[in-house]
Amino acid sequence: MLVEAKPYEYSLAFPTAALLIIDMQRDFLEPGGFGEMLGNDVSQLRRTIAPNKALLSAWRAAGGLVIHTREGHRSDLADLPPAKKIRGRSATLIGDPGPMGRILVRGEPGHDIIPELYPAAGEPVIDKPGKGAFFATDLHAILQNRGISQLVVTGVTTEVCVNTTVREANDRGYDCLVISDCCGSYFPEFHDMGLRMIAAQGGIFGWVTPSAAVIEALARIEMMKGAAQ
Repeated sequence: MLVEAKPYEYSLAFPTAALLIIDMQRDFLEPGGFGEMLGNDVSQLRRTIAPNKALLSAWRAAGGLVIHTREGHRSDLADLPPAKKIRGRSATLIGDPGPMGRILVRGEPGHDIIPELYPAAGEPVIDKPGKGAFFATDLHAILQNRGISQLVVTGVTTEVCVNTTVREANDRGYDCLVISDCCGSYFPEFHDMGLRMIAAQGGIFGWVTPSAAVIEALARIEMMKGAAQ
């Protein structure tokens, strides 16, 4: 099924595609969380919730595989590199008490996914210690075991965890379609540039399209299924 995209049409092979939703976590998106505590405008990320919810609903209705990721560390911080902990010279560091529990620690309230996009039973959740979803995780094994070769990617932030994951996926042979209105950054200019970098040079890392184009393609797939019955 062809989907209108940049730099050119994306051929969506739905049975071999997965929706990958990156780091839609409470501490990043909710007012009063760690992101806002650092002085960020969380509304820049919260604008992605509604389009993500619509796409997630359509993807689930079509019977597609959904995978969620969360950035965070073991409670003992054994997987936290010292260089990551001290970077930024913030007064509050990873593992310290924050507005929603210990910051970026697995199992804490702020580490969890926002209620609006909460994983359904059976949807894999990848807990990652770094920016990319493939580093030190079993994501690649899960995708290979499910026969997945395409990733429809959403989440936050566009220029960091989304871009890093798409680059990792590209090197592993996955075709990535990044959903522009379902990704966000605290910095709008970084969001725009992050999307441009993905689709540049003939799609050097992947394709970019709005959620409406994918939802429309899913509707066409459902119509074709109905006609075949």
